[in-house]
Amino acid sequence: MEILIKIAQFLLSLSLLIIAHEAGHFLFAKLFRTRVEKFYLFFNPGFSLLRKKIGETVYGLGWLPLGGYVKISGMIDESMDRAQMAQPPKPWEFRSKKTWQRLLIMIGGVLVNFLLALFIYSMILFHWGSSYLPNENVRYGVVCDSLALKAGFRDGDRILTIDGAPVEDFHEITTRLVLENPSSAEVLRDGARIQIPIPAGFAADNIRSGTAILFQPRYPAVIDSLASSSVILRAGMQAGDSIVSINGLAVTFVHELRTQLKAFEGQSITIGYFRDTTFMEASVVVPTPPLLGFYTRGLETKVQQYGLLESIPAGISMGLETSIMYLRQLRLLFTPETKAYESLGGFITIGSVFPGQWNWFAFWQLTAFLSIMLAIMNLLPIPALDGGHVMFLLYEMITGRKPSQKFMEHAQRFGMLLILFLLLFANGNDLLKLFR
Repeated sequence: MEILIKIAQFLLSLSLLIIAHEAGHFLFAKLFRTRVEKFYLFFNPGFSLLRKKIGETVYGLGWLPLGGYVKISGMIDESMDRAQMAQPPKPWEFRSKKTWQRLLIMIGGVLVNFLLALFIYSMILFHWGSSYLPNENVRYGVVCDSLALKAGFRDGDRILTIDGAPVEDFHEITTRLVLENPSSAEVLRDGARIQIPIPAGFAADNIRSGTAILFQPRYPAVIDSLASSSVILRAGMQAGDSIVSINGLAVTFVHELRTQLKAFEGQSITIGYFRDTTFMEASVVVPTPPLLGFYTRGLETKVQQYGLLESIPAGISMGLETSIMYLRQLRLLFTPETKAYESLGGFITIGSVFPGQWNWFAFWQLTAFLSIMLAIMNLLPIPALDGGHVMFLLYEMITGRKPSQKFMEHAQRFGMLLILFLLLFANGNDLLKLFR
């Protein structure tokens, strides 16, 4: 059931984005009185699931959910309609329009996807507001991943600045260290400020390791609440108790407790804890998996609510920041030493990021991000993508010469083969990950 919910969310999000993208091309084509012959959600090799002609346009639903398309008269596209192109140009055809009009038709899809993302982000902020963990609230410091430890960070460090710029949102630390290529970070360690140089190749090491988060907040081992099936609840422990030892070995923080429990999985242990100022002990058998069934009190997050007018500039700002972040990720993809291409994923990877239970907040956040991703990817100067058409149109505007029809046909074929290769590579990576 969880997989079906993920698939349903992914297909709904993909459908909305494809329709928005193709509507961008469609609307600009109509604005300049250019005939649109087809408007399809999903591809339809061989047959269509649904189709209906309204006016001069056939609207349809294909069966292959790899994208969608609009077929514009007089344009060399994936349909490779050579018979139409062999006829004299008609006034309603794409090739008969002014260069700047053709340029707007081609960037219409990207423009609509980008505007859609800004609108979604604005509505998310208006409806749910924004919440984040202020770095200053991580008062017990961090728990480091092995890569962070190798770089010189230590458990308990409080990360203050990255390249001299203060850290406000704790969860931005990993992103900034990986994507901004900083030279140093300043931490507070045992009351002293220490500069930690970020080693060369740190971002590449992070990507190759597959580490999503370098740091987690450190929590004291104080019980906030207990599950009804908790082994320590049956042993008499209760909310407010502070765990300080396992079999006499000192424990202060939750990550230390987890390490100790793994060593004693399936064995009987004695837990030392304080209730107010009284030291007490409880004997339990560590279950498999080694979880005691209690929750700690989370660190205080900051929540900001937005009115409708306030949400619009804030949503625009969020969209721009997300675009910059994605461009930095894309730069790493084309940096050979990072081997980021090995982590390139296809439809399984994208679908897997949707939650296993329907969650509108997560759905709209992911849809907005995918809309930006679709817009940026479509702007890549690859023939058969919008960016390829834009590249040739800009060449025409600068030189005053239009590329020949034969050249455009060859470029279109090359672009389609390249896109097919990238699709096979990305989805092949997904399949390899399943069998590893």
